[in-house]
Amino acid sequence: MPAAMPKRARPRPSRGEPAVCASGGSLRFGMPSFRSRACAAVFLLCIAASSAAAGATSVFLEELTWTELRDAIRAGKSTVIVPVGGTEQTGPHIVLGKHNVRVKVLAGKIAASLGNAIVAPVMAYVPEGSIDPPAAHMRFVGTISIPESAFETTLEYTARSLRQAGFRDIVLIGDHGGYQTSLTRVAARLDREWAASPVRVHAVLDYYDAVAKAFDPALRKQGFSDAEIGSHGGVSDTSLSLAVDPQLVRAERLHDGPAPGLADGVRGDPRRSTAAVGQAGVEMIVARTRDAIQKEVARH
Repeated sequence: MPAAMPKRARPRPSRGEPAVCASGGSLRFGMPSFRSRACAAVFLLCIAASSAAAGATSVFLEELTWTELRDAIRAGKSTVIVPVGGTEQTGPHIVLGKHNVRVKVLAGKIAASLGNAIVAPVMAYVPEGSIDPPAAHMRFVGTISIPESAFETTLEYTARSLRQAGFRDIVLIGDHGGYQTSLTRVAARLDREWAASPVRVHAVLDYYDAVAKAFDPALRKQGFSDAEIGSHGGVSDTSLSLAVDPQLVRAERLHDGPAPGLADGVRGDPRRSTAAVGQAGVEMIVARTRDAIQKEVARH
């Protein structure tokens, strides 16, 4: 038998000549063939399908379509978490939207841990002090404040809307200490009104209290002083923010110059803050809030 002829490599097409693909079709440079266009279309459809599937499984209400949310509630997602943040200063090293980012991320982790919960959009506008004359955080540029009555009305009608959607347990959590009483007051008022229905509103203060009751004591055991831990923008607050999202903190400002003080809007010394230190706080907040929600729901 004659020896097999060696395969000859196809010459590389010059610019403008058709290129032969493995399937035998051709692709002219700058002019895709029907086959290549079909492949691209299938690829894009796969990406779209993947994105749709990711959206349908999200715990965040604003990432779902109304039909996806309806189906999720019917399938047993009967709890909704209303995360309350706030737009305020936390010194020159932490961004103004810290509370909003932090409460959304942590609420998402809590919802995932519960398994039957959805997270409503973050309430970013809260009472922060008198505007004129400016008081409390309003003395610093960028803080946004609304009256307590407006805040409670917004919170109330958010809960009413979520009840109308079909949720049975409406959970209020807040990342800022100034409005914790308002959360409790709104929850109590709606629970009295809805006493004859199966719907309940829960002001879960354990979310906010986890820092003072669990995270700060843990920091003391690690050798951090109370002067470092602080109550606003210190090691506790800054490390927790770093763990949630490093972009919340201007890391270069942690090590340049002296520690910030009251004139900078800070109570504490953030210079030894790290994401690793803050991760323990994240885990404590998520675990304690999840347990408190489960206990509250089981009571009713």
